[in-house]
Amino acid sequence: MGKSQESFNKKEKEKKRQKKKKEKRERREQRKVEREETGPKSFEDMITYVDIDGNLTKTKPDPMDMKIVINLEDIVIGAPPKNDTEMDKIRVGRVKFFNDEKGYGFIVDKETKESVFVHINSLSAPIKENDVVSFEVEMGQKGVNAVRVKHYDEKAALKKKEDAAKAAKIELEKLEAAQEAAAKGETTTADATTPEAPKADTEPAAEDVKAADVEVKE
Repeated sequence: MGKSQESFNKKEKEKKRQKKKKEKRERREQRKVEREETGPKSFEDMITYVDIDGNLTKTKPDPMDMKIVINLEDIVIGAPPKNDTEMDKIRVGRVKFFNDEKGYGFIVDKETKESVFVHINSLSAPIKENDVVSFEVEMGQKGVNAVRVKHYDEKAALKKKEDAAKAAKIELEKLEAAQEAAAKGETTTADATTPEAPKADTEPAAEDVKAADVEVKE
């Protein structure tokens, strides 16, 4: 029984080997026929080029098109400089998660919708999930960290903005009133200092009166 099984396996392997050999012979003959139909390929036909985007092409690229202009000012050696103006901005966000035992959590920035890491040492008061807080950001070893985290009263902040807007409106009205008053004052002053027109001389001159008297006497 064992010898029969072994013989069967050998026959199957031989069949597979003959089949592969036949397929290889057929592919070789097919390539030979294709070469005879198309003719021999030149060296240039066998060359393949790579364009500026890294794609294979049969067209030889122009070296001038592949030229890339690099400004010396754009070259940065090492880590790029930090933008301190952006890092000092006070932001507002909502606590997404905070683990009191491990002492860390994440705050979702209200403006950028990004999650910012926060450590318990950066808190001014205990926080919990869904608390609205104000914070600043600083670059840490593993990325951006939230620091100087405080509870944020949205109603108080909104009232503060409204009060500031009202105060600005009042100041603007005062300025406009002062400008109007100044304009009226300039007009009144101009009217007061306008020189009077010379009066018409309606009385006869003395010489004319004497001449008239002489004519009457005569």
